[in-house]
Amino acid sequence: MATDWLGSVVSIKCGESLGVYQGRVSAVDQVGQTISLTRPFHNGAKCLVPEVTFRAGDITELKILEIPGSADNQHYGDFHQTESVPSGTGGPVGPSQNGSSKPLRKPAPSSSAPQSIPRRTEAKGQDVTMSPQQHVDRHLEPLSQPRNFRRRHNSWSSSSRHPNQATPKKTGLKNGQGKTKDDECFGDDVEELPDTDFDFEGNLALFDKAAVFEEIDTHERRCGPRARGVPSDRPTRYRHDENILESEPTVYRRIAVPHPANREFCTDSGLVVPSVSYELHKKLLSAAERHGLTLERRLEVTGVCASQMALTLLGGPNRLNPKNVHQRPLVAVLCGPHVKGAQGISCGRHLANHDVQVILFLPNFVKMLESITTELALFSKTQGQQVSSLKDLPGSPVDLVINCLDCPENAFLRDQPWYKAAVAWANENRAPVLSVDPPARALDCGVDAKWSLALGLPLALGEHAGRVYLCDIGLPQQVFQEVGISYHSPFGCKFVIPLHPA
Repeated sequence: MATDWLGSVVSIKCGESLGVYQGRVSAVDQVGQTISLTRPFHNGAKCLVPEVTFRAGDITELKILEIPGSADNQHYGDFHQTESVPSGTGGPVGPSQNGSSKPLRKPAPSSSAPQSIPRRTEAKGQDVTMSPQQHVDRHLEPLSQPRNFRRRHNSWSSSSRHPNQATPKKTGLKNGQGKTKDDECFGDDVEELPDTDFDFEGNLALFDKAAVFEEIDTHERRCGPRARGVPSDRPTRYRHDENILESEPTVYRRIAVPHPANREFCTDSGLVVPSVSYELHKKLLSAAERHGLTLERRLEVTGVCASQMALTLLGGPNRLNPKNVHQRPLVAVLCGPHVKGAQGISCGRHLANHDVQVILFLPNFVKMLESITTELALFSKTQGQQVSSLKDLPGSPVDLVINCLDCPENAFLRDQPWYKAAVAWANENRAPVLSVDPPARALDCGVDAKWSLALGLPLALGEHAGRVYLCDIGLPQQVFQEVGISYHSPFGCKFVIPLHPA
């Protein structure tokens, strides 16, 4: 049985290390379990040795490509002839073992198999005639391209399983020879590529840039600037911060006072906030008290807003948190014996409730206002420290100084020794100063502030007040209307807003 396979063309896979061998079977040893191939090809390249022997343990896959004795094999002759037929001889010659050439037997013609094999290509639609030798070389050419091996391997396997059945192939023309679909797609020679460079300037000249931009401008004039790059009639899409419904134009001047001062401010959103005179501001607070917004309520709201602003200036949550107890801020509150001083005491109480070290300075007087007495009684319940002598104030710089010493109605206090000493200490301490409800004139202020907090509506504060903030103390709109002020709240969602010079 083993001799029946002699002369067959086979393909042997020996794993990834040894690769693939192809050749004609020359010997089969059943006892030693070996097979020999003559004129072998290794991974598509012709081997230097004339014969290779394989053991059964090295073979992972064996496929028969041609069976001897089939109709097609009678016209193939020897495997890969290397010599052409010389003129005047009856057949081809091949190399012998001693180096001399001897004539080989020419295959006899058969009526069942023609000498030429016509094949029609689908690409060109013409007949291509191949000789038997070209047909053998076509199937057994070195497999230098791995992508073609699987297709040719399957074609050989199909022809070995059905030797009497012709296998149709779709081939094209390449240099006068047939080629498979893979050759048509991937097998083009490098020489066939064009040598000329791509003409970028000529291709760019085909683009009419002026006409395209004119079309875009025309579409924008018709559909608006938001339609840039969207030449269609799709509905306009809005961002998350845009209004879908059309509204009336924004009015930025919504506060009108009967006797405007010579200074105006504006908020971050652009709303104009005019300043008022000290007499109109005092009249507005008196009207609020008549309607039920008593002094105690106003002191509480002022203390809350002033302390909230002070906590923000001290660092907010970055400074005031449970993990930072060793860096508690130190605030000095300087108060006078008047209503503005009572506002400072209320602010100091709220700061002490927020775990801030508060030192409250208030000079000793025989008779105090009732509002000051009430606020001092509440402040004494906190951990804050009250001093009446400037010697008890810290000599090192503090984190913040809150100034509530100045009042236009008590101008005689500026001549008192304690007032001059308190102003000198605040100016020498080199700490930032926050003034709560400061006077409008610079002559009435002894301490230059970095920030100032105005109540309700600002006074005509100058450069001595620093950066101005406005506090909402809860005045109803009808209270403003009673004193002749057309008012619309500029605070929005906040109770303290910054003001900028208009």
